[in-house]
Amino acid sequence: SDLSDRVPPTEVLGMPGLAINGKFLQPSTSRSGVYRVAREVLSALDRVLADNPALAAAVPCRLLIPGGLPPELAKELRFSRIVVPVRQEAPALGPRAQRVAGLLWEQFVLPWRARGSTLVSLCNIGPVVYGNAFTMVHDAQVYSAPASYSRAFRSWYRLVLPLLGRTNRGLLTVSQYSRKQLAHYGVAPAERIRVIHNGCDHVLRLKPDTAQVEALGLAGRPFVLALANTQPHKNIAVLLKAFGSPLLRDATLALFGPATREQFESQGHTVPPNVRFLGFVSDPALAGLLRQAAALAFPSTTEGFGLPPLEAMLLGCPAVVAPNGALPEVCGDAVLWAHAHDAQEWAQQIHRLCTDAPLRTEMQARGAARAAQFTWHRAACRLLETVLGHSLADTGLMGPQADASPVRPPAAAADWLGQRKPKGAHLFGRHVS
Repeated sequence: SDLSDRVPPTEVLGMPGLAINGKFLQPSTSRSGVYRVAREVLSALDRVLADNPALAAAVPCRLLIPGGLPPELAKELRFSRIVVPVRQEAPALGPRAQRVAGLLWEQFVLPWRARGSTLVSLCNIGPVVYGNAFTMVHDAQVYSAPASYSRAFRSWYRLVLPLLGRTNRGLLTVSQYSRKQLAHYGVAPAERIRVIHNGCDHVLRLKPDTAQVEALGLAGRPFVLALANTQPHKNIAVLLKAFGSPLLRDATLALFGPATREQFESQGHTVPPNVRFLGFVSDPALAGLLRQAAALAFPSTTEGFGLPPLEAMLLGCPAVVAPNGALPEVCGDAVLWAHAHDAQEWAQQIHRLCTDAPLRTEMQARGAARAAQFTWHRAACRLLETVLGHSLADTGLMGPQADASPVRPPAAAADWLGQRKPKGAHLFGRHVS
């Protein structure tokens, strides 16, 4: 990997240990995509340290959580090398009070508890007064898509992010696209931002619940999965329009997540009769649905990374994606593209996956190969290299490891973005457009 773009090297054996900001593990935290990334990076980091005892001894790592690890998570997070404090008895607080207490803890208590260590925060925010720190800022959407967030949320982020950009040793982010956006909006200069791509191989640990297709009434006709989310940048409105097309009258759009039919209709959207709202779906159930879906549709107008298409592709589900944000960088030439606001193009691309078996087989193969490049092991190694300022091989503390350099998209995906292809044009060969 390219080490010329790293923080100035330190002596590994003499460096401080790592302290991980564990505020995201308090019970009131939303179980979002950012939460998923932090959990998986932490677990992969523990495995890397467990596999390399000399490195673990040289770089001790501890997880700092407000009040300690909640009992319900203690059984899930069984770390062998990362030290986790035992939860102490604390006064019961409501969710809102917990969030406020967590925010105050992060800014004022965490710097004291992390003293003497390099602090790593994985969920966008960290203490602004602690200089020996790296904070992972996943995207710049409080600037680029402000309508998707409350005024209080975006005001807080717009206040804190530039402060972190100035006071931290460096920022981390999840894509080259996000790096450019954060630099564009003045959060930090690009040379102070390091890219660590997410992994997606956590889905391989799941046992898919294939009975959910029958249980949810989706058997007997092709169905396409998408997020039930009313945030404007998720752009689900274009899918509602697409599924009103005669091309998709024999297919079902299955939306999973918190948003309801009533919420979409209250925003002025027309919901066709072939749209189903599944509500919350467990990870095993979602894996079972992805195994049998015709496609995942992901029409976001911007994404800092875009994990759902990779998760789908690794489980054998082709994806139709809008060519926005980091999605071309992440998905490469392994998806079908449809422009974010062209409902007819979405209908055509989804129809092709529902009716063209050779195309579906080709996209499954492309998708699996692409998604396999994004592993949490690689992300954890990249994190360690960035914090240490050395390649792991150069430390002399571990055996040969998988390449930790970022994944780069094939040229074909980048070429496609420069011009809009006519409807039906072939881009990647006989079946793909």
